[in-house]
Amino acid sequence: MTFEEICRQEWGQVVATLIRVTGDWELAEEAAQEAFAAALERWPRDGVPDKPGAWLTTTARNRAIDWLRREAVGAAKLQEVAVMTQEPEAPYDVPDDRLRLMFTCCHPALAMEARVALTLRTLAGLSTAEIARAFLVPETTMSKRLTRAKQKIQHAGIPYRVPPSHLLPERTPAVLAVLYLLFNEGYSDVVRSSLSAEAIRLTRLGVQLMPDEPEAAGLLALMLLHDARRETRLTADCELITLEDQDRTRWDGELIAEGEQLLDATLRRGAPGPYQVQAAIAACHATARTAADTDWPQIAALYGQLKQTPVVALNRAVAIGMADGPAVGLRLVDDLAAGPLTGYHLLPATRADFLRRLGRWSEAASAYREAIELAGTDAERRFLRRRLREVSVRA
Repeated sequence: MTFEEICRQEWGQVVATLIRVTGDWELAEEAAQEAFAAALERWPRDGVPDKPGAWLTTTARNRAIDWLRREAVGAAKLQEVAVMTQEPEAPYDVPDDRLRLMFTCCHPALAMEARVALTLRTLAGLSTAEIARAFLVPETTMSKRLTRAKQKIQHAGIPYRVPPSHLLPERTPAVLAVLYLLFNEGYSDVVRSSLSAEAIRLTRLGVQLMPDEPEAAGLLALMLLHDARRETRLTADCELITLEDQDRTRWDGELIAEGEQLLDATLRRGAPGPYQVQAAIAACHATARTAADTDWPQIAALYGQLKQTPVVALNRAVAIGMADGPAVGLRLVDDLAAGPLTGYHLLPATRADFLRRLGRWSEAASAYREAIELAGTDAERRFLRRRLREVSVRA
């Protein structure tokens, strides 16, 4: 296991342990950061400890104690921090440490967006910039929201403890949103595929924990149907391959079958939620034998059932454009240009693709250049540059 993988796995547990005892989110994160920095310095020299999580927790605890001593807090608080994690915890209804921490962090006293963002930052270790990108807001805006959420927790005395089973349903939507965004972050960045694998693992546990929650099953189906295509999304040189050009014979048939089975079972309950609808869209793609067989009208209709957020509106425009022609899709995309998607790289990238399909090479090249400037990963930039070269020679 690499150092980065250890960090991803242990970060949430270390921070949560400190928060639970100190009640101070800023102190917990700062102490954890110092512990991981110490590990980065010492482990290459001394070797990774047998129990890296325990090492990190102890080191972070000592950093917290040092800080509290400098702040001259009471002896009782110091003692409390000094002995933390020494007592075995009571059994909980949620069987997994990471999932339990997510339910703990998603406190209903916070607004939904704050719950999700804070959990991604605290437990998943996503950076503020990554969370801001997921919510389509500037990094400074997200930083302020996270700070306000932490302050509200401290000032209101919101307890950081695992909820009993009868309180899990009120926290479930936020936990599912965290898992959804965690999967997306790992799926969109092929270097961090361990994030999406962890999201699938935790969602499986969630389905077992809440067998009567259709949206948990819908979310797992959505993840599996997307993950089935993972191995075909890159060339041997780590270049992106579009869905249209992927080798469908290499898609994971077992994952697709499992995803379809989950989806069928949950749809029979009626009144599908957004994760179920998105899973149905993914199933349309996963079951099409060729790109030409894709049922784009059905996909467009399914997008119409979702809340029309800016990203959903963009995806619906793509589906309509593929069903009714690129000129129709381009008009819909242009209608979105002045809205909240400004700065979102997939907006100019989608516009560029429609222009390419229409043979408007110069305009397509300009849109590809804009998308390259906004793209968040190297793989995306390389793909867009390749498209730019293709249209530039024809301009």
